[in-house]
Amino acid sequence: MAAVSPRNPTEPRGKKLSIHVVTWNVASAAPPLDLNDLLQLNNQNLNLDIYVIGLQEMNSGIISLLSNTAFEDPWSSFFMDVLSPLSFIKVSYVRMQGLLLLVFAKYQHLPYIQILYTKSTPTGLFGYWGNKGGVNICLKLYGYYISIINCHLPPHLSNNDQRLDHFDRILEMQNFERCDIPNILDHDLILWFGDMNFRIEDFGLHFVRESIKNRCYSVLWEKDQLSIAKRYDPLLREFQEGPLLFPPTYKFDRHSNNYDTSEKKRKPAWTDRILWRLKRQSQAGPFTPKLPPPHFCLSLRSYVSHMMYSISDHKPVTGTFDLELKPLVSAPMVTLMSEDLWTMENDMLISYSTTPGFPCSSWDWIGLYKVGLRHINDYVSYAWVGDNQVSFSNNLNQVYIDIKDVPETKDQFLLCYYSNNLNSVVGISKPFQIPLRCFLREDPLGEAQPRI
Repeated sequence: MAAVSPRNPTEPRGKKLSIHVVTWNVASAAPPLDLNDLLQLNNQNLNLDIYVIGLQEMNSGIISLLSNTAFEDPWSSFFMDVLSPLSFIKVSYVRMQGLLLLVFAKYQHLPYIQILYTKSTPTGLFGYWGNKGGVNICLKLYGYYISIINCHLPPHLSNNDQRLDHFDRILEMQNFERCDIPNILDHDLILWFGDMNFRIEDFGLHFVRESIKNRCYSVLWEKDQLSIAKRYDPLLREFQEGPLLFPPTYKFDRHSNNYDTSEKKRKPAWTDRILWRLKRQSQAGPFTPKLPPPHFCLSLRSYVSHMMYSISDHKPVTGTFDLELKPLVSAPMVTLMSEDLWTMENDMLISYSTTPGFPCSSWDWIGLYKVGLRHINDYVSYAWVGDNQVSFSNNLNQVYIDIKDVPETKDQFLLCYYSNNLNSVVGISKPFQIPLRCFLREDPLGEAQPRI
């Protein structure tokens, strides 16, 4: 038996993350009461780490958009209400009219997720109207570049060339002008999904419906416009997709599982799709040594539609992936030491250390959160690291945070360090309880008395 070489103790271990991607054209409907099946909350075997949720045709009327500028839109609020008790935090989002893209992650991953930028690319009305187009979140996950794109492409059978043109245009517009961010085609992973509106060619309505009734999907795949385009388009060919083992997801009568019975009787189609593209790996030739196994690979666990939801004329589609990677970043940039917390009057002292070269800013801040926070602005209290600094020595810093408005409770809390330069959380503490503290309160006679 060949000897197994010992692993270098300084070498980061491989990591497996489970990612659940949702795409759904909601046709301006409000969220239903139960999304457990869509989010796979009843599947105890999944143990998900990240949710990526893309919606199309959200209510984008003037009143709705004005309301959503002051308050969370109903769909975002719903997802946060459901996922925050499960330790998921809304990491980033971007909206363009009816398009919404959300990313949630388990809180322990936050220091290893850096949001590089968000971008909207309208393609409706010659590129000036956002009823069609794409929205993108570009991030670094454990040091790897990932682009996430939610799109809504032009409808109708005859507009296939226009759809392909918009696909290319959205991709071209995702490149950012910062020299430290590579071209999107050099990103380690592109997740691309949405209402792509590709249709089934040639076959008539009755043939398509009979094929669906008899579950003869493979016959229809041959005439699916996206499948056809992938055969000859060199860029599309690089995108992968799981097998379409579910019925076409468009178009249904609302509040039913019946395909369109209106006068138009639109032909069913797989309009709602999830694609992905891994960065091209250089191939070893016959005289070159065999390449080592990749440090970053994605495998599809499931690709399904969810027929139980009928609020829209589309059925939602989800893809669940396993992402295996060897972290390029194995330690957070900031380490918050919750075990060294101590209080004095109404202030809590926090100790933290930073990695060499960390781009600290006076606009950085530390937030105090209850466990179960919905998003990064959901703090109970916070402190600017520049204004509230107490001491620093040997890369160990201390700041104080005001807790006079924090009720004495047995709730668990977290500390998060937010970097202004990196626009991301770069450090997070372990959950803790605020220790008993001594501060003053007024007695009925107006004298200050200590409270233990």
